[in-house]
Amino acid sequence: MTRVSFYILKSTQFEKRQAFACRLAEKAYHQGHQVYIHTDNAEQSAALDEALWAIRPESFVPHEVINTDADNQSPVLIGHKDSTPPRLMDVLINLTEQQPLFFSQFDRVAEVIDDNDDVKQAGRQRFQFYKQRGYELDTFHV
Repeated sequence: MTRVSFYILKSTQFEKRQAFACRLAEKAYHQGHQVYIHTDNAEQSAALDEALWAIRPESFVPHEVINTDADNQSPVLIGHKDSTPPRLMDVLINLTEQQPLFFSQFDRVAEVIDDNDDVKQAGRQRFQFYKQRGYELDTFHV
């Protein structure tokens, strides 16, 4: 069964959530996992793509934004809205305010929440959604 972890950040800036998602993706990639990062829109996907290139000078995380005209074989993929992972992957990092319909195909789901009131409220709703369905939940205050 999918294990869901909530990461609670003190910041209200989306860039901090994005940076944390990059660190999670880097860690999961170096542990040998296939990672899918889900964003709200194409602009957020592009910003995350840039952020992964700049995560740390000594680090390299092979990644790409999902493109229907490409084979999308990178170990870290970024998608948004109605895009779905083109193959089975291990870890989902969710930066949207809803749980993606395809979340249960992943072994792990990371929900990144910050101090923004709308993000917190949506996170509470997702937490209840997962809890009511019996998913194993963890919460980490970062």
